[in-house]
Order: sequence, then structure tokens, then C-alpha cells
Amino acid sequence: MANVRLGIIGLGNIGKYHADYLQSKKVSRCELVAVCDAVAPLERYAPLKIFTDGEALIRSGAVDAVIIATPHFQHTTLGIAALETGVHVMVEKPISSHKADAERLIAASRKHPQVVFSGMFQMRTEPRYQKVQKLIQAGELGEIVRVNWINTDWYRTEAYYASGGWRATWKGEGGGVLLNQCLHNLDTLQWLVGMPRSVRGFCQLGRFHQIEVEDNVTAYLEWANGATGVFVSSTGEAPGTNRFEIAGTRGRLVMENNQIGFTRNEADMIQFSQTAKQGFVKPDVWNVAIPSSDAMLPHAIMLQNFVNAILDGEPLIAPGAEGIHSVELANVMVYSSLLNQTIELPMESAGWERKLNQLIAESKGQKKVVPVEATDFASSFRR
Repeated sequence: MANVRLGIIGLGNIGKYHADYLQSKKVSRCELVAVCDAVAPLERYAPLKIFTDGEALIRSGAVDAVIIATPHFQHTTLGIAALETGVHVMVEKPISSHKADAERLIAASRKHPQVVFSGMFQMRTEPRYQKVQKLIQAGELGEIVRVNWINTDWYRTEAYYASGGWRATWKGEGGGVLLNQCLHNLDTLQWLVGMPRSVRGFCQLGRFHQIEVEDNVTAYLEWANGATGVFVSSTGEAPGTNRFEIAGTRGRLVMENNQIGFTRNEADMIQFSQTAKQGFVKPDVWNVAIPSSDAMLPHAIMLQNFVNAILDGEPLIAPGAEGIHSVELANVMVYSSLLNQTIELPMESAGWERKLNQLIAESKGQKKVVPVEATDFASSFRR
């Protein structure tokens, strides 16, 4: 195979975005040959092959790989269908609506190891997060003791939620701000500092919008080494904040306004405390500004990596199986809040699946869908 024949299933906001850069030839050795959507008008994509059923596209023989960019609950069924057909899979976030479905999708991928399975977690390509990862892995922060991420610049209007009948419903999405907007942040959080040992979520359902799912969240996290953390997010707070702070025994790193500041202790704070002869002294510090820049077309970088993995065996930036971690974090924050208790990780996936099915069955929400312009959609990527 010299080139990958690619299909896109789902032509909503993100699916159209993928199609645009692919048709502009931003990914080499890859040709967009087919698109699929059950409701969106597809005339603009002629002369590509047109489908209205995702599984029909997968089984058509027209494609070697697909991007799945449908509403969340379809990610698992379409992903499994592609894997079983031998079609390589790039799944948009989340890889599944809930952990049990993610486990089913990952189990299918393990049965077909020759099929490439990747997740679209493009924040891993951003230089600022890559630099933070290098600092942590090199031990520059020492042992992590605290993690805080205030991530409330996901402001969305009522018009946004009215733009699709599946949006902000238990049946259509399986959750709200955590599963939709924050998946990339939750993936980045666990990619940098690992999964916590326990989570206590405090979620408000429909706090700022006429929706049934969470749109305002504060969660407390604890890691196995005793580190603690707080994750805060909302789609109803304006102007909002995006401040990510990691404190370690060798200093504190702060990311805000696309800048990285590192206050580095000259001595490990615990060792300094144990050997100091005075009561009110602190380790001397260096204040370091770390330059960073934005990745150019991070989604295209991810897709190029996907193509290279298919053609050359290049290691994936975001193996699909790793997508279960962000799904679990999104699920457990809501589940913990609804149960009003701390939950140890790994979370029992069947318990949340039962609770989610109950929420779906008891839902009384009736949505009126209204067409909405999405001309500024790409501005929501940078976080």
C-alpha cells in the first residue's frame, strides 16, 4: 500500500474540520475517498464516495482506514465493526461514552493487533505539554505533591446545546462538559502525572444551561504517592480560566495564558526541611520562563502519525487503548457526585454503565434542535 484511502464517518463540526484539511492535502500519503453522515448534506463532497450508513462505508472495500467522528455512543459499535473488518481506526474523543464500552472496543482491538487503532488526542502534540512531560520525566520537579487545573474557559451558549438533539443528553453523549469538552484535558492530565488512586466529584447538572448533564464540576483527586489534586471545569463561566499548576518537591510549574513558568527550588523541599537549622527559611529558587509555541495543525499531525503507523509501523502518539483513561476520569467524577462518595480507581465499569442506563431511562428532556453557525469552531481547540 502506497497511500491510505480514508473515510470520515460523521460530518458534524469536527468531521467537517478533518475533511477540510485532508482535502487541502495537509497529510501526505493519505487520500480522502469517502464520507458518511446520516443527516448532514453531503453534496459538497462530490465526487467522493457518499454513504449514509457508517457500517456500509466500513464494509464497502472503498477505504483502508476511517475517522469516526459521530455522536459518542456510536464510537464503540463503529470502531468494533472497523476493527473486525480490518479497517484501521482513528476515533475522535471520547473513544467511547463510558468505560464498559471502552473496554469492549479495546478488547476488539486486541483481537486484531494488525489493525491500527488510535485516538484523536491532539493536545499531546502541543510543544508546551511535551516540555512539561520532559521536565517531569527528567525529575526536574522532584516528586509530584499537588496538581490543580482550573479549566473553565469552555464557555458554551444555549444555542450551542440546541444545535444537536444528541448534545448534552445522557442518551446522546453520556455526559456533559467532562465527556465532551474536557476529554483532552483529562487525557493530558493522566498522560503527564498518571491516573489518580481515588476521586471525589462534585458535579452540578444543568447549573448554567437547560440541559440534563453536568456543566459545572469540581473534583478532588488523590494519587498513590499521597499527591492531591483539584480539577475544575465549566461551560457556563465567562470569561473563564485555564490555569494548570503542578507542584513537586523541587519546585512549581504554572501554565497560563500559553506561558510556562517554573519556580525551581535549589534543594528538595523535604530534604531542606529535614536539615534546616532555622524555622522560617525556604530553599532558594530560580524563576524560569520556558518558551513554547503552538503546534501547527495538531489534528493533521495526529492523522499523519496514524498514516505513518499504517504504512511504516511508526509508534502512535495516542494509542487508542489509552483513551480509556480519560473516559474513566470523566465517568468517575460524575458517578462519585451522584453517589455522594469517594470512588477508588480503577472504577467498576459495570456500576457506572447501570447508573447511566438508569439516567437514560429516566430522562424526560425534550430538545428543540435549532441550526447554529459554527464558523468559530476551530477556536475551541487550544487549551
